Amino acid sequence: MMRSRTFVRPLLCTGLAAGLAIAGTAPAAVAVTAATAQATGPSAQTAAQGTQNYLVLYKSGGTAAGKSLDAITAAGGALVQDYSAIGVAVVSSAASDFSVRLRAADPSVDAASSTAGFGVSLGGDAAADSAAEPVLPAAPAPGGDALSGLQWDMNQIHAPEARAINGGSPSVVVGDIDTGLDYTHPDLAPNVDLSRSVSCLGGAPNQTPTAWMDDNGHGTHTAGTIAAAKNGIGIVGVAPNVKLAGIKAGNADGFFFPEAVVCSFMWAATHGIQVTNNSYFADPWYFNCKNDPQQRAIWEAERRAIRYAQQQGTTVVAALGNFSDDLAHPTQDMQSPDNTTPVTRDVTNACAVVPAEVPGVIGVTANGSKGFKSFYSNYGSGVADVMAPGGDSRNVAPGVANGRILSTWPASLMSHCFRKVIDASGATYCNIQGTSMASPHVAGVAALIVSAGVTSPGAVAARIGGTADAVPCPADMTPYLAFPSLENGAPQTCTGGTGYNSFAGKGRINALSAIRG
Repeated sequence: MMRSRTFVRPLLCTGLAAGLAIAGTAPAAVAVTAATAQATGPSAQTAAQGTQNYLVLYKSGGTAAGKSLDAITAAGGALVQDYSAIGVAVVSSAASDFSVRLRAADPSVDAASSTAGFGVSLGGDAAADSAAEPVLPAAPAPGGDALSGLQWDMNQIHAPEARAINGGSPSVVVGDIDTGLDYTHPDLAPNVDLSRSVSCLGGAPNQTPTAWMDDNGHGTHTAGTIAAAKNGIGIVGVAPNVKLAGIKAGNADGFFFPEAVVCSFMWAATHGIQVTNNSYFADPWYFNCKNDPQQRAIWEAERRAIRYAQQQGTTVVAALGNFSDDLAHPTQDMQSPDNTTPVTRDVTNACAVVPAEVPGVIGVTANGSKGFKSFYSNYGSGVADVMAPGGDSRNVAPGVANGRILSTWPASLMSHCFRKVIDASGATYCNIQGTSMASPHVAGVAALIVSAGVTSPGAVAARIGGTADAVPCPADMTPYLAFPSLENGAPQTCTGGTGYNSFAGKGRINALSAIRG
């Protein structure tokens, strides 16, 4: 996961929920070291002056218009984006008492919570694409590319056999909500949908390509696992014929602030994106506690946006994180708020990780080349839905180079990659591990299922879980004893049976079985 310190900051990075450290050495998501988010472009000046973003949550029927818009202005705020379809607005303000003043002035406001991000430009609801597009059939994509022999992960989930039958349809678009993607990478460029790619940094959509270009590396890596092209270069993704939309919600330091997350799901919902991959957790709170007014507002705004996307037909897949935590029994959070100085606090099941624990989201744990849950992967009964390859450098199968996941990486950021690989063509790749790397495998399988005509998010999730290969709890838990929870020190414990357990959920995904149904 980015972050979000590697689920910490993408679960590779700050908000990155899924990857281990970018270098593949830390048990988090995309490794991130910066303590604060950086404002860019026109927002930098206001950030320096103390302006920050707020998520304004309206009661039923409320929206940032008319008297409510007047109340925002009177309270010292400026509208950044109005997501009226879900009753959420992004507002910037330099007033320290903005939240209190707004709630006093406007009875339709349920809550107004600071997000620690910074504003961009004013805008309204993003309009849905109106032009009808032809539905293109799925086509086979047999064989491999130059570096396919290093993709133990694809063999494990039977992706080569699956894509020999169904490599996906170019009518299917997967939105990779991440740090952007390198749209110039030769293994991604053939599949990037420029018309549906966007930056959501700051809470409002910006389609300028340079705005959503990956400046971290994490997003390019997850994108390659989903849909690297079958073109003779480098690797092949799970679904090499589908299209990729880069949806930038994480900045260069890997922070995924709530306004960017809300914007991302609203964009997916209104732009015909059938699947989203989410390898991060939303900052600044690892656990969002619904018994805290500020955190509840963030949770509810993000939940509304995710539910709206699901209602529009978007299947949402998310990494569970890299802290060896049992998310079904949280007791302590030691890293929030992660954009300032974290304060150790007690948490309960009233607290949840976003987006992985939002209802209807497919939560993914990671396994290594030997098929066991990765030492770092979060888990939990009722939270883990399925397992997928994320890498495990401490338990490597014979014949596997380093136990991590090989995928695309920006050439400009190769100095950030510890275990790099360069294709004979000059294309650049990196080996990383983390739940951030597991989640895009599931998103790729979801894309193949949608390509086969199963489009309802509930039906896609059922197909993924129903065709997964059962993975029982490990008979020997000794390898996990050295890696207790990074939050509360609790030992890792696997509960449940072969059909469902807290480590693997319903089992490890099987791409071939999934397309056969």
